[in-house]
Amino acid sequence: MRVPAPQFDPEILARHDRPGPRYTSYPAAPKFSEAFDEAALFEAIEASNEMPIPRALSLYVHVPFCESPCFYCGCNRVITRDAARGTRYVERLEREVDLVAPRFSADREVVQLHFGGGTPNFLPPEALDRIVAHLRARFPFATGPHTDLSIEVDPRTVEPATIGTLAATGFNRISLGVQDFNPAVQAAVNRHQSEAQTRGIVEAARRFGLRSVNVDLIYGLPRQTREGFAETLDAVVAMRPDRIAVYAYAHFPSMFPAQRRIDPAELPSPAAKIALLGLAVEQLVAAGYVYIGMDHFALPFDELAVAQREGDLHRNFMGYTTHADTDLVGFGASAISRIGSAYAQNHRDIAAWSAAVDAGHLPVMRGLALGDDDLLRGELIQSLMCQGEIDFGTLGDRHGVDARPLLEAALPKLAPLAADGLVEREGARLRVTPRGRLLVRVVAGCFDRYAATAA
Repeated sequence: MRVPAPQFDPEILARHDRPGPRYTSYPAAPKFSEAFDEAALFEAIEASNEMPIPRALSLYVHVPFCESPCFYCGCNRVITRDAARGTRYVERLEREVDLVAPRFSADREVVQLHFGGGTPNFLPPEALDRIVAHLRARFPFATGPHTDLSIEVDPRTVEPATIGTLAATGFNRISLGVQDFNPAVQAAVNRHQSEAQTRGIVEAARRFGLRSVNVDLIYGLPRQTREGFAETLDAVVAMRPDRIAVYAYAHFPSMFPAQRRIDPAELPSPAAKIALLGLAVEQLVAAGYVYIGMDHFALPFDELAVAQREGDLHRNFMGYTTHADTDLVGFGASAISRIGSAYAQNHRDIAAWSAAVDAGHLPVMRGLALGDDDLLRGELIQSLMCQGEIDFGTLGDRHGVDARPLLEAALPKLAPLAADGLVEREGARLRVTPRGRLLVRVVAGCFDRYAATAA
């Protein structure tokens, strides 16, 4: 199935866009409960082990450390240059793995491993190799060509030769933060990074045989202009990464103290910010990239684009992925797991996470056991976010219920979207139009029963 490119309409975006979940989970993480504890996670793992067909595993490792603050960042990170903190963190990661791994059946293979942050390459290559080796010793890893080992790196703090070391460890995908190459923007957000530095890492990834390169950009940053962002887009396209993510900057200085260093007067106006998104869509589609959804673009033969065409695209806390039928197991401070029909999140604070691991307990801070309605709506929202359409008859058949009342109940919320041509209904099928693809998150929100309080 070919998914058409989005149609950019600034007036429509301004009219309908509103804050809400990105639907890397349903319900969104703020709906998780602190009543969900270690015992509940063990129960979820046991139930998942008993499924007739063993589910493969995706592993996520969170490394929270960064050497310097980027003022725009809303991630869970710790600013430090103390390498000893990384060493202690690795030791506790190994203990956490040892607590979790024996709970999973031995026939459940790992098909995906991702290191995120923070800055994972804050840890030296030998420490990263140590963690991967420890995971391989505790979990069976699949050996097929589609097994993914990916890592986020900061081009400012990694040498091209180090990419070869990462490749030797087994990493075959790499993601680079860029945000914007314009010097004025970089000064405003405290991230000075040259185009040459970035290109050197991209070229090293190709030279050492990595299968995929992703580049992250952000629109809506202080001092960002259409002309400057166009130059950044041109520079990134010239490097020809396999995937490009273009995220919207969200300014919440009350939640993220580093953002207080950004002068709100230097932020683009709402109209100018929307125009930057339109520019990104225009330039990337013209350069041959396929719009995957939300903020993501990929070359036509990238696995994400292929999965979208074949209806196998999936979305989880790591973003869009080709590994749909897996349980996600998170390690490290703040990491989130999705095991069977339950979510679990680790303590965000490193001290609390460390104390739990040191005491021999899983560092569960909160989570949620999903009910039948959550599972039904979760699949509905997943289909909208990934494929842009949902057949309520087929959905209901898979869950053994009549799902069509969900569509009927959502019609009042969908009505203004339909009036502007963002969605189309055909019987029991709802489709997001090209005009509505940039607002798919808003369409999905019409089916979110937690939407009034979701974040």
